[in-house]
Amino acid sequence: MGDLGRGALRLVGTLGDIVLQVVADLGGMARMGARLLVLTIRPPYRLRNLLSAMEAIGFGSLSVVVLTAFFAGAVFSLQVSLAFSLFNAETLVGATIALSMARELAPVLTALMVTGRAGSAIATELGTMRVSEQIDALATMAVEPEHYLLVPRVWAGVLTLPLLTAIFNLVAILAASFVAITVENLSVAAFWARIPSWVDPKDVIGGLIKSAVFGLILSLAGCYKGYNATGGARGVGLATTQAVVLGSVLILVSDYLLTTVMLPWWRSS
Repeated sequence: MGDLGRGALRLVGTLGDIVLQVVADLGGMARMGARLLVLTIRPPYRLRNLLSAMEAIGFGSLSVVVLTAFFAGAVFSLQVSLAFSLFNAETLVGATIALSMARELAPVLTALMVTGRAGSAIATELGTMRVSEQIDALATMAVEPEHYLLVPRVWAGVLTLPLLTAIFNLVAILAASFVAITVENLSVAAFWARIPSWVDPKDVIGGLIKSAVFGLILSLAGCYKGYNATGGARGVGLATTQAVVLGSVLILVSDYLLTTVMLPWWRSS
């Protein structure tokens, strides 16, 4: 067999390993999610742990979400204003930006930024606890590690992502209006007039539903990779990287699936 044949076999083998790893990760996350759902309804209910996790994920990610929202809205306003000016349709700029933010950009960009900031932190913290045997110490003290460590973090992701997405929407639209009015010389009335007739409550609600699902995905990916980390400091770093990559890819895939499911609902308005 020539070099070309051996190279093809190595490529096929590498792709096969990647597929098997993805399937194993999806199966592991599904099992963990089912396990955590059962543990959620089982006492004790650690509200303090939940609030602490919400503060770490939500408030800790607020600055990066606001910064991302401001520049995403600003640059999107520039591009949309330029494109619509070619067709003399500047009055559609505000409505187009608001609709795009509510349905797609705000949930996805918020989730990706929180994955990079909070999802990695979850994986690092849990991975460090695993390799330093702190998780085993909890078990020896008759404390269920998954109930104590994972349930609050997963629910914190589900609850805080819609709030961050709502903030992203507000900041992005305000930034877009500022750029459109001051830079592109669009009138205030022209920017805001079409938004109430184009953007329905169901558009905003659909985006918030998406963000809750994304919060579940990113927190579950961080918990799964961090909780199962092995190999000392190097293993923790690898688990953190894998958690961010896995969470980001699943968010993009699930965004397509959720959009497909929600399109008939959005079109019914």
